[in-house]
Amino acid sequence: MDAAIDNIKQLASEAGHGARQPIILALTKLIYALETPDDTVQRIGGLALQTSVALTAVDLGLFRLLVEAEEGSTGSLTLSELEAKTGADKTLLLRLVRYLASIGLVDQVSKDAFKANHASKNMTAKVAESGLRHYFYTCCPEYFALPDHLKRAGYKNANDETQTAWHDAFKTDKGPFAWFADKPDNMAYFNDYMAFRRGPELGWLSVYPVREQVPAGWPADRPLYVNIGGNIGHQCAEFRDRFPAEVLPGRVILQDLPHSIAAALPTPGVENTVHDFFQPQPVRGAKFYFLRGVFHNHPDHKVKLLLGRTKDAMTAESILLIDEIIPPEMGTGLDAAAHDITMLAAFAGAERSEEQWRGLFDEVGLRLVKTYVYNEASYESVMDVRLP
Repeated sequence: MDAAIDNIKQLASEAGHGARQPIILALTKLIYALETPDDTVQRIGGLALQTSVALTAVDLGLFRLLVEAEEGSTGSLTLSELEAKTGADKTLLLRLVRYLASIGLVDQVSKDAFKANHASKNMTAKVAESGLRHYFYTCCPEYFALPDHLKRAGYKNANDETQTAWHDAFKTDKGPFAWFADKPDNMAYFNDYMAFRRGPELGWLSVYPVREQVPAGWPADRPLYVNIGGNIGHQCAEFRDRFPAEVLPGRVILQDLPHSIAAALPTPGVENTVHDFFQPQPVRGAKFYFLRGVFHNHPDHKVKLLLGRTKDAMTAESILLIDEIIPPEMGTGLDAAAHDITMLAAFAGAERSEEQWRGLFDEVGLRLVKTYVYNEASYESVMDVRLP
């Protein structure tokens, strides 16, 4: 048994980025095959508890303290040391870290001493704090409301963005992004999570031939790149960093609702403008109209409206770039499938397959030229879409 586990660990350590998910899925299925019915209930029923205790540990700085000790000379920390460093009661700390050890987020080395492991180090990454807070405070309430919402809806696929599990959970008539305007903490968790979730090396700019698509002599006063619904401007900043004005002249324009533009990054060379993308597109004839993770927030009828608004502003030279998760028809992984249900609960939206996208493009009179996959593990891709 020990030899088999050592072989699996070696295989995991040598796996590249694209091979991680199949290995994780295979090992997860093996674990599930060993469970009793009660084990399965405890695992699924306790998922919210895992999030709750992990967030408490982040609040207390437990993961950071244990990682610092593991990287230093002490290796581990006792409950008394954790009490002195956090100010939390030692008895409470025992209950918290004992639970964290039971779900593999820390290791227990003696009766009252604990140390960091690989999962602990993951929990000290920048994405962990903002991500956990976003899930706990914004996503979890809508997840809890989803079963009753679907039951009342007669288990029909959602297509009304004004009546979702989100509205039930937060007892509001506002959609998530309008609701964020009055909830700066939730908006900050979301923005930070989106910013930290992946680096520019895992983005559409790593695969799409931007320079080859821009004709020589593109005028500096003509729109080059319009990021529609671009939140606070991370994508515009990455674009201008990769292609400075002296390399690719032209206007770079961020568009979003007022609360996002109020918090937008002050990136030199980027115009931060307020625009509701369901209204007519005011920037006409741009080379690139770019939308990342926008369409999955909307049901089909809203997707077609937004596609139509953008199409009306395009010229023969224009390219609509749509950056979305595009799940396969078979064997969709956990991350994409979870995103899809989250979109269902919050927006009556969806993560759509390429076949579904082609159908939408046909309906509004656009054509898909090519799909560029830049993150195979999560199916994140950018679609090059043009006028017929």
